[in-house]
Amino acid sequence: MDDMPLAERMRPQRIEDLLGQDSLLSQGGLLTGMIQRGTLPSMILWGPPGCGKTTLAKLLAASTKQPFHPLSAVDAGVKEVRNVIEQSHGLFKPLLFLDEIHRFNKAQQDALLGAVEQGRITLIGATTENPSFSLNPALLSRCQLIVLQPLSPDDLLQLARRALDQDPVLSSRPVPLTEWNALLRHAQGDARRLLNLLEMLWNAAKGPEAVLDDALVTSVLPHFLVYHDRDGDQ
Repeated sequence: MDDMPLAERMRPQRIEDLLGQDSLLSQGGLLTGMIQRGTLPSMILWGPPGCGKTTLAKLLAASTKQPFHPLSAVDAGVKEVRNVIEQSHGLFKPLLFLDEIHRFNKAQQDALLGAVEQGRITLIGATTENPSFSLNPALLSRCQLIVLQPLSPDDLLQLARRALDQDPVLSSRPVPLTEWNALLRHAQGDARRLLNLLEMLWNAAKGPEAVLDDALVTSVLPHFLVYHDRDGDQ
């Protein structure tokens, strides 16, 4: 587990630990009602990077005990989709999570229509692109559109403190977080980006007097930006 990136180690395991989507997950929220009823419609999760789309899909599947089948539209095609659809038998129908669904072309999206309309699968598609422009109207009309928000500065600060306190690696060598304005500003509402930067800061903070502050962010940031330019959305 120590070899995992911090962002993966800190992935929430419970719905109540997911930050930034209170309007959907609070008492009376749209997703709360679905979870309480134990039934999920097919849906499209639309939101910026690092807002929790993949984590939310996993937790929704767990809450309904549906078999979870994650695919990425970057490297999957109609064949992989049909393999999931063919597993639609038994008590629990499969939940197909299709990340970056906007990368599927019209023909590939059309391959989902029958199974979604007949209820053979529950489709959760995730996208950073406006679904009105990136998805076929026929598919979009058969799915509930769920809009996720970027994390607020308060959410990001709570996440940073949670990581420093609870992550087994970071908490094994405590480094105080004394300033956070630069950290939150460069996270840009993205939980994954925040945790990647926090992990880089922690690795750079050496010595008994080390702290996590704005000056350290300034010194580490050029390396962090190169890392993200090279690897893209982590």
